[in-house]
Amino acid sequence: MRLGIMQPYFFPYIGYFSLIKHVDRFILLDDVQFIRHGWIERNRILKQNGGWQYISVPLKKHKQATLIKDIEINNDIDWKNKIKAQLVHYKKAPYYKQVISLLEKILEHDFVSITEMNRVSLQEVSSYLGIDTPIEIFRCMGIKIDDVQAADEWALNICKAIPEANEYWNPPGGRFFFDVSKYKANGIGIKFQEAELLEYKQKGNVFESGLSIIDVMMFNDAGKINAMLDRYKLYE
Repeated sequence: MRLGIMQPYFFPYIGYFSLIKHVDRFILLDDVQFIRHGWIERNRILKQNGGWQYISVPLKKHKQATLIKDIEINNDIDWKNKIKAQLVHYKKAPYYKQVISLLEKILEHDFVSITEMNRVSLQEVSSYLGIDTPIEIFRCMGIKIDDVQAADEWALNICKAIPEANEYWNPPGGRFFFDVSKYKANGIGIKFQEAELLEYKQKGNVFESGLSIIDVMMFNDAGKINAMLDRYKLYE
């Protein structure tokens, strides 16, 4: 069984969904420290007049060592309507109505936890794209893992705790981070998936690569997006 394990990202780029599609189970790792200015509470979309801008979810103040699972959304700020307003300039995109309808379905929930917010959004986007990979939150799985001695052992120890898991997939940046020998010694195959970030027709003349899946869905139907998801390279 192929296992994917990532921190819970907010409407991430297409490579994240390619990973979800091509593993058998996908786990959101929320038991590690939250890092500011990452992708858990924000992502990038087009700006109205070219370039890109962030859309983001405001978070309550927290201590530096707070774990992702304990990060809460600041619902005193009207962030949902702000995000929808930031997307209005996509109105002429061919799939604007479908994407806004999907977004409204997600945002009708009263989220407290940023992890839960991201789990629901990942599941709903996956469903929209016809991806049926189960998406689970690590803290809710009730599994006990060995103590982690190094950052690259989180995935290893989770794989070891799931008897069916015999292969772990990770984005390409992990090639220079993971000690592959640890995985091989425990009978866990490890592969690094590099998704091709193919160009598609956006508004404007300059293509902005690596934007949120929201941008991809605005300009492409589910069939074309799935063809993009299937374009990747694997490294060992």
